[in-house]
Amino acid sequence: MCLDTSPYATVCCGRRAGKSEGIARWALAMEGAKERAPVLLFAPTRATVKRIFWKPLCDIIRALDLPLAPRESTLTFRRGGYDRIYLTGCDNQTEIGKMRGGPGGWGAVAGDEAQLFPGYLEQLVDESLVPALMDSDGLLRLSGSPGPVPIGYFHSVIQSPEWSHHAWTPWENPHVNAQKLLDRELKRRGITSDHPSIQREFFGRWAHDAAALVFSWSEANHYEALPLLTDFVLGVDLGFDDADAIAVLGWSKHAPELYLVAEHVLAKQTITQLTDKLRHMVELYRPLATVIDTGGLGKKIAEEIQRRTGIPLQAADKVRKLEHIELLNDALRTSRVRAKRGSRFAQDALRVEWDRSNPEAPKISDRLHSDICDAVLYAYVRALHWLHEPAPAPLDQADEQEQIDEEYELEAARERGEMDEPVGW
Repeated sequence: MCLDTSPYATVCCGRRAGKSEGIARWALAMEGAKERAPVLLFAPTRATVKRIFWKPLCDIIRALDLPLAPRESTLTFRRGGYDRIYLTGCDNQTEIGKMRGGPGGWGAVAGDEAQLFPGYLEQLVDESLVPALMDSDGLLRLSGSPGPVPIGYFHSVIQSPEWSHHAWTPWENPHVNAQKLLDRELKRRGITSDHPSIQREFFGRWAHDAAALVFSWSEANHYEALPLLTDFVLGVDLGFDDADAIAVLGWSKHAPELYLVAEHVLAKQTITQLTDKLRHMVELYRPLATVIDTGGLGKKIAEEIQRRTGIPLQAADKVRKLEHIELLNDALRTSRVRAKRGSRFAQDALRVEWDRSNPEAPKISDRLHSDICDAVLYAYVRALHWLHEPAPAPLDQADEQEQIDEEYELEAARERGEMDEPVGW
C-alpha cells in the first residue's frame, strides 16, 4: 500500500491487521515527498481520528527522530514553522467545505473508518478532496473494515476498477498471534469461523450480518410521500464535539404508522443557535411533547432553553434505553415506523453496531455514535400513534343517494299531510 503510486486506492482489512499504523507511515512518507502541500488524515469524528492516528504518528516520529513537532490542541504536526500533517473529523455535511485545505490544497489524503460514513462521503470525495489534490498531483486513500451490511460509498469503491485495492489479515501482522486470538474468540463466543462477524473482523470479508446492527431498518421502512398527519412529537439529543440532533415524528389519529417528518443534525452549535432552531420547529409542528437528553450538561441546557422560549421540555428516559430500542425495532420490523432512505436516520441505522465483547451484557459500540438515532428513539417513546382509531367508513355513493332520496320523500309526504306528526311535535 505504501509503495502504490495509483491516484486512488482503498485499504480494507479486519481488526489487528496493522492498517492504521500502515496509513500513519504512509502519511509521514507523503509529508516528506510533497514539499509544497500538507497531508490530511480524517475519520468520521475528531475523537475517532485522534484515537486512531495520534499515538502511532507520535511514536513513529519519536522512533525515527523526524523533525515534526506535535500540536495536540490542533491535532497537527509542524515542521519548519508550517503545519504539515492535519488530523480532522468530518461528522456532517457542513464540515465538507473545510476539507478543501489551503491555497495549495493537499499533497495526500487518507480517510479511515470509511465504512462508518453516511452518504455524504461520496460528496466529500468528489467535491472537496479530489479537487484539492489537483495542484500537487496528490494521492487519495480510503481505508476501513467491512461493515455488517454491504452498502455505502466505501463498499462501492472497493468494487470499482478505477481504484487500486489492498487487503490483508492479522496473519500478516508480525506483532500479533492471529490464530491464538481467533481460537480464543471462537471458544469464548461458542461460534465457528464462518460466523459473519468473524469473517469481517479477522478475514476482512464483507458478510451480511443484520443481527450485528442495533436498529432493524430495512427498505420496507422507506416512504415516498407523507400522508396527512395530525400529531407530532420532537426528540432532541445534545452534543458539541458530537452533534445536536432534532427529530420530528408525526402520525395520523386514524392510522398506526409513525413517520420521521424532519431531522436536523449539526455539530458545534451554540445554545442560541440550537434554541432558535428548536423554537422554529415547535412553532411549525406544534408538538404534543418535546423530549430532550438531560444527561451531563444537558439539564442546564434544557433549563436555559425553557427559560428563553417557554417551551416545556421533558427529560428522556435513558435508564431504559435498551428496552426502548427493542420497542422501536419491533415497530421497524412491522413497518410501523417509516423514514426516507436518504435520511440521516436511515443511513446511521445501517451502521450503528452492537459491541458483543461481553456476550452477557451487550452494549452499543462506540465506533459510531449516532445523534439522530437517539433523537428518534426519544421521540418514539413519547409518540401516541398506538392510540389511533379507524376513520369512519364513508357511505357508498349509491347508498348515500338512496338515503337522500328517502329523506326527500319523507319531507314531501309531511308537507302534503300524508303522515301523522310524531308524538311531541
